[in-house]
Amino acid sequence: MRSVLSRASRACARGFLWGALAIGLDASAVAAPGDEPRGELTLAQAIEAALACNPDLIASRYELTAAQARIVQARLRPNPTLDLELENFAGSGDFRGTRQLESTLSLSQVIELGGKRALRESVASADRDLVSVEQRARQLDVLADVTRRYLDVITAQERVQLARQTRDLAQQTLNAIDGRVQAARSPQAEASRARIALTRAILEEGQSGTLLRAARAALAATWGSIEPLFTSARADLFSFPELAPLPGLLDRIGRNPDLLRFASEARLREAELRLAQAQARPNIALALGVRHLEETNDAALVAGFSVPLRAYDRNQGVIRESQARRAQTDAARNSALIRARATLYALYQEVTAARERADALRNEAIPQAQTALDQTQAGYERGRFSFLELVTAQQDLLQVRAGVIDAAADFHRLLAELERITNEPLTRDDPEAPLP
Repeated sequence: MRSVLSRASRACARGFLWGALAIGLDASAVAAPGDEPRGELTLAQAIEAALACNPDLIASRYELTAAQARIVQARLRPNPTLDLELENFAGSGDFRGTRQLESTLSLSQVIELGGKRALRESVASADRDLVSVEQRARQLDVLADVTRRYLDVITAQERVQLARQTRDLAQQTLNAIDGRVQAARSPQAEASRARIALTRAILEEGQSGTLLRAARAALAATWGSIEPLFTSARADLFSFPELAPLPGLLDRIGRNPDLLRFASEARLREAELRLAQAQARPNIALALGVRHLEETNDAALVAGFSVPLRAYDRNQGVIRESQARRAQTDAARNSALIRARATLYALYQEVTAARERADALRNEAIPQAQTALDQTQAGYERGRFSFLELVTAQQDLLQVRAGVIDAAADFHRLLAELERITNEPLTRDDPEAPLP
């Protein structure tokens, strides 16, 4: 099988996924229920359905809309202020009533200095970019989750096939022993043990079918479906593509959205620091109005301005906090990069070991176990081997086949984790090759 995440990257990541991240996903974009996959399912179809209908992604898309709204708000200027001031009324003597009333109607406007409005917009834009990267990481998480669950379905299908083979083998063994018992060549106890083995095989077959149904339901849940409509998943579990060299993979870690997030966060912290420094510069407020004197029925213009004195608050605390947040982002990115490189190295060793184990079991152990079973069956028919030896040979073959399934599943699961870390396919398949 081509790596399952490699399929995902070619079928969806370069098309729908990255295109959606580039332009922003509409929060109301939900696929119609009739678009749910049916019949035989491919990984590309599963990913397409999940990216369109995954409940977590649908909810997270509103974050991008909210971030865009914050940019709109940051671009707005401060509102002007309308002031009405009344003086010299309702007093005593000459100031009784409103004969000496002076009323002033003025309009004032705060003038922001230091480019604060542009810096606020810069902060909001950097925040929007960070939300976009986080949205990309969420989508890749969903893509990786779909891949793992798809692999679970493929693995469960293989285990159902193995359970059927086990049941058939147990039935064949029982039929052969019944013939020997009737011919008085074997004791009745062997037939009883063979019937017990068949009963266990039937129960295991039923259990494997239950696990398959659960895996199918878990996969369908990634696109918000309660009851899966697809009948089976299609992939070759026992094909192991060659990996790219490890040094090249270590260089690709920086493309992971989990690490790109730190770059976006660093730009956000830089913008916040510049805004904090600009806010240390006070704004001025200009006012212009008209004053009416009731006694003489005259009017006059009034004008003024105000500017805060930087006696105590020079925004020094916010500036220091912004500087600390910026340094913290660099430290966190370095820590995350070290962990990612260590994880990638460990996963690379594990996926290589899983492939070697699967190849050894499939190419060496299975033929040997099959040969041993054939020889034991022939010897049992001639009375050279006991029933216990026959059952042991059967169990050896079945366990090796189960081990191949487990090793193959481990290989593709680990490979999917590697591709999630590097954010791109790791196999050397032709990137332009069409999907089957």
